[in-house]
Amino acid sequence: MGAALGLLGALAMPPARAEDTPVGQAPDWLAPHIGEGAGQIAPPVLARARALYRRKVAEGVAHNPCYFAMDATRPNTEEDGEPGRRFYMICEAARTFQAMPAGHGAGRRLEGLADFANGRECARHFGNAQDSELTAGGAYVTAETKASFKGYYQAAPGQDVPLLRPFVQFEGEGETANARQRAIGGHAAVTLKGLCRRPDRRSPYADADGYVIQGTLVDYTGGRSNGCTSWSPADAAVIGAAVKDAPTTLYIYPEAADIAAVAHGEAGAYWNAACLHTIGSPVYWPQAALAPLIAQYRRDHPPPPPRPLPLCAAR
Repeated sequence: MGAALGLLGALAMPPARAEDTPVGQAPDWLAPHIGEGAGQIAPPVLARARALYRRKVAEGVAHNPCYFAMDATRPNTEEDGEPGRRFYMICEAARTFQAMPAGHGAGRRLEGLADFANGRECARHFGNAQDSELTAGGAYVTAETKASFKGYYQAAPGQDVPLLRPFVQFEGEGETANARQRAIGGHAAVTLKGLCRRPDRRSPYADADGYVIQGTLVDYTGGRSNGCTSWSPADAAVIGAAVKDAPTTLYIYPEAADIAAVAHGEAGAYWNAACLHTIGSPVYWPQAALAPLIAQYRRDHPPPPPRPLPLCAAR
């Protein structure tokens, strides 16, 4: 309730003005939230997120008192075992700061061609290629939100409810300009597993034969994604409400140049120390290099003919 009330108060305020605080100087109230500790935002990530937001406000693109940032170099789990908080919602006019868990792109393993799969704890591989399932760092602006039907799940004995998962589309620029083509956005980290078909002709989601999809609800908060940003269901609801009819910015760190700087050991290059120790050295896979490999793998491994889902067992 407190987070919801704080959000309502923040949304009632106008976007921060570029002249309120110098771009390179964060306001004093943010100081306790800046750093590399749990729940804090690293200085370079905040600086870039603020600069992007102010630029888009000045351009008339962002119409929201809050902006977002993500640090994909941080681990998936904090030292106390809780999900790692590496996604940030910052509302400077309301002086509120929230750090939330978020998933990073899982990547893929293309047998015989390339291995750019990420572990659950730390991301080593990044990129912007279609079907790579990798996180691409850089500048984004939130666009429309749409809900997609995933199927039914049993919320309680005898109570089947539809999973309608909202999806916030992101628009990118530069290295992230293909965000819409890749269907990159944000959504709750929930899905359905163990899918089957059951008859329900009364359902608005029934197919032509009168069947609906049924599955088991799985919450993978803080886990890996297909390249999108994923949040807990509760956080996704807050974020979705914040951006409805009020686009804002999201800055995701690291970009390709940051990855190269860290890989080359350049002085002052930022990466979360714990994850850098785990991954050794980060890798960026540009679209021009990775797209041909994905296309070759697709040719070598054509998908099997489509088959209908099995019928659900009688309950």
